[in-house]
Amino acid sequence: QVQLEESGGGLVQPGGSLRLSCTASAFTLGHYAIGWFRQAPGKEREGVSCVGSTNRSSTFTADSVKGRFTISRDNTKNTVYLQMNSLKPEDTAVYYCATAFCTSGGVVGLAYWGQGTQVTVSS
Repeated sequence: QVQLEESGGGLVQPGGSLRLSCTASAFTLGHYAIGWFRQAPGKEREGVSCVGSTNRSSTFTADSVKGRFTISRDNTKNTVYLQMNSLKPEDTAVYYCATAFCTSGGVVGLAYWGQGTQVTVSS
């Protein structure tokens, strides 16, 4: 059974950093484009960033996090990361990873999603 799992969320003060991890069982993440999404209470889900499969170099980062968030993958660990720096209260949300359609212009989530990890930015 294909499963994605996020980890690394938590409570952090404004200006702090977190690194989210997305791992998978039953399949190789490197074969898929992977996206990070977030959803805050009362708001629509937002595509934050994505990275193409190992054979494709596409990446996307939303304007709202550009310059602060960086996506990367480590195929030896079957993991995709989202490094989040200079966090702001408005970054507070549940963050999800998913298989995705990823272009330089945006990201669309596809079939497989994780359960999400909570990120709270507050003093």
